[in-house]
Amino acid sequence: MSDTAWVRDAIAAIAADFNRSADTHLIRLQLPCLSGIDLYLKDESTHPSGSLKHRLARSLFLYGLCNGWIGPRTAVVESSSGSTAISEAYFARLLGLRFIAVVPESTAPEKIAAIEFYGGECQRVAPGAIYAHARDLARALDGHYMDQFTYAERATDWRGNNNIAESIFAQMGRERHPVPRWVVVSAGTGGTSSTIGRYIRYHGDLAGTTQLAVVDPEHSVFADYFDSGDATLTSQRPSRIEGIGRPRVEPSFLRTVVDRMIRVPDAASIATIHWLEGALGRKCGGSTGTNLWGALSLAGEMLAAGETGSIVTLICDPGERYLKSYYDPAWIAAQGIDTAPWRRALDAFCRTGTLTPG
Repeated sequence: MSDTAWVRDAIAAIAADFNRSADTHLIRLQLPCLSGIDLYLKDESTHPSGSLKHRLARSLFLYGLCNGWIGPRTAVVESSSGSTAISEAYFARLLGLRFIAVVPESTAPEKIAAIEFYGGECQRVAPGAIYAHARDLARALDGHYMDQFTYAERATDWRGNNNIAESIFAQMGRERHPVPRWVVVSAGTGGTSSTIGRYIRYHGDLAGTTQLAVVDPEHSVFADYFDSGDATLTSQRPSRIEGIGRPRVEPSFLRTVVDRMIRVPDAASIATIHWLEGALGRKCGGSTGTNLWGALSLAGEMLAAGETGSIVTLICDPGERYLKSYYDPAWIAAQGIDTAPWRRALDAFCRTGTLTPG
C-alpha cells in the first residue's frame, strides 16, 4: 500500500471511530440556592479514551496526517502530563503507530497505566524538560512531535465541525436559558479556551451575551499573563492540578479571546470534587473541581446582582485516575492542603447562594 493510500485509510478510520461515538452528555446540576440560574456540566469523561483530550488528540492526528507529517512508519511523540497522551495513545493504536509519551515525573500512576493500556510507551523526565526531550526524541526517531502546546489552537476547526463549542450551544438549545451567560473552562494547552472564545466571536448572536471565563490553579502563569500580557513569564513549580495550569505561557493560549480569568486555590479545586461526588455519585478529576469552583463563583455573583441565566462548565476526566492523589487523604496532607474550610464554604453556598473563600 502506498503512503498516500495509507493516509487516506487512516483518515477514514478516525472518521469511522468518531461516527461510532455519540456526543458527550450535558448534565444539569440542580442546586436549590440557584433560583433563576441553571448550571450545567458537559461530561467529557465519556469519550472513548476518557477525557476532554480525546477531541484534541483526534484533531492533532488529523492535522498531522493531512499536513503529511504522519505516515505508516511514523513514531509519534508527545509531551503530556497524562490525559492528552492517553487519548493520543488510543488513536496511535487505532492506526497501528508507535507512540511515546514524555511525561513529568509526578504524573499519576493511573495515567501511566492508561497510556500503556493503549500500547503507548512512557518516558518520565523533570517537568521543565518534557518539551525539549520530546522534540529531541522525535528527531532521533525520525518521527513526529505532536506538540499539543503549539498546535492545539490551530488543529481544531473553531468555526464548527462538531467542536466542543458547537456541541455545547447545540445541546443548550432547548434549555430554559439556551444562550449561556458564562462558559467556564480551565487551560492546559489553551486549545479549548481558544476554540470556545473564537466560536463565540464568530457567531455574532453570541458575542456580547456569552462570555468566556478561564480558571487557573496555583503555580500557573496563565492568569498573570492575562493581566500583564508578558509572554515570557515562567513558574518554578508545576501545577498540582494535573492537566491544567502551565509553568510557561503556551503558544496555544490566546488571552485575547478570554473575557475573565479566575484564580482558584488548589485546596478549593480538591474540596470541590469531593463535594461534587456527593451531588453526582461519582468521582471527577481535579481540573473539574477548578472549573466548578469558578462556575459557582460566577453563579454567586449573578445571584447577588439579581441576574438570571445559565452557566456551562466541563467534567474533564474521571476521578479514578487520581485515587492516589486527590482522593487519598495521606497525599492531601503531605501537600499541606486543608480542604475543610473550602468544603464548609461549598456547604454554605448550597444554603445561601454566596460562595465565600475558605
